[in-house]
Amino acid sequence: RSSSTSIHPLLLKMFNSASTNKAVLEKYLSIPQGERVQATYIWIDGTGQGIRSKTKTLESKPTKLSDLPIWNYDGSSCYQAEGSNSDTYIHPVKMYPCPFRRGDNLLVLCDAYKYNKEPTLTNKRKACLEVMEKAKEFQPWFGIEQEYTLLDQDGHPFGWPKNGFPGPQGPYYCGVGASRVYGRDVVEAHYRCCLYTGIRISGTNAEVMPAQWEFQVGPTEGIDMGDDLWVARYLLERVAEDFGVVVSFDPKPMKGDWNGAGAHCNYSTKAMRVNGGMEHIEKAIDKLSKNHIRHIKEYDPNEGKDNERRLTGAHETSSIHDFSSGVANRGCSIRIPREVSEQGYGYLEDRRPSSNCDPYSVTMVIVKTTCLEN
Repeated sequence: RSSSTSIHPLLLKMFNSASTNKAVLEKYLSIPQGERVQATYIWIDGTGQGIRSKTKTLESKPTKLSDLPIWNYDGSSCYQAEGSNSDTYIHPVKMYPCPFRRGDNLLVLCDAYKYNKEPTLTNKRKACLEVMEKAKEFQPWFGIEQEYTLLDQDGHPFGWPKNGFPGPQGPYYCGVGASRVYGRDVVEAHYRCCLYTGIRISGTNAEVMPAQWEFQVGPTEGIDMGDDLWVARYLLERVAEDFGVVVSFDPKPMKGDWNGAGAHCNYSTKAMRVNGGMEHIEKAIDKLSKNHIRHIKEYDPNEGKDNERRLTGAHETSSIHDFSSGVANRGCSIRIPREVSEQGYGYLEDRRPSSNCDPYSVTMVIVKTTCLEN
């Protein structure tokens, strides 16, 4: 067998021993915690796609954001600082109820700042918020379709044969049945967590490649798109952790005749959503066509290198090198849904962002290009 499909017995034992009995945990989580509250601070690490978290005890439930203290962490262990000057600071920006601890416990999304009070290199939220404030009159709405792949702890797609491959793509998209979909428990648990926290999750479905799934967040306005998607990703990672499953946001997790994973961004302004909106959609597409390279650099954390493996012109993608648009065409950079074309207003879908994109970067550059620049 090839090294990519075989597992050393010691590694297998390690994977198995990494799991714990969740029923035992429930015995302890049912213990009353008094009036003190657990707040899980969440931030983006120096890779621009990894999520970190740690928990702080508060004396009482906060009622507003300013009740939450600024905290710090070891930036040298998150690829964000040198060991000799490692303190990095996290500023709370949004609170969500915690679906894991429940009660008055919270999830706290944070911005990360360096010792000199400048945002870390992967803190894109600060700049995004400034852009959204400038463009508030346009009322930009977003909906992002987040694709991801479930893996076993050995890195092999969840549910795939260990010594081979499943059948060709075709029966898996929106599939039903144990021979067509793998990992639905993770998907259902994540869906419920998003609803509990107030994230505007709008749906989910199995994707074209087996073990690949998608959830959609939106419509949301302005900065809320980035906030909700990052927290939804955190929830997905935490849920999958409980199931002993790995989540991959890699845009091309499997080489060969398998679909990649994207984060298609649906976008509209107030002018696009009313009668006559098609004119504004077409103007936005024209502006996007003139800034293709700029957008590609913002659509994955490695300035297009990750997306290069995915945007090949095959598997329902456009070529990374060319800009294109069309009605109901999933092989284009920008798709105009058929119903939008027929009714003459609505939204456009930018199919270029990769699954591991930073939604702050994506939404920010779209608004800058279509609303704030001539």
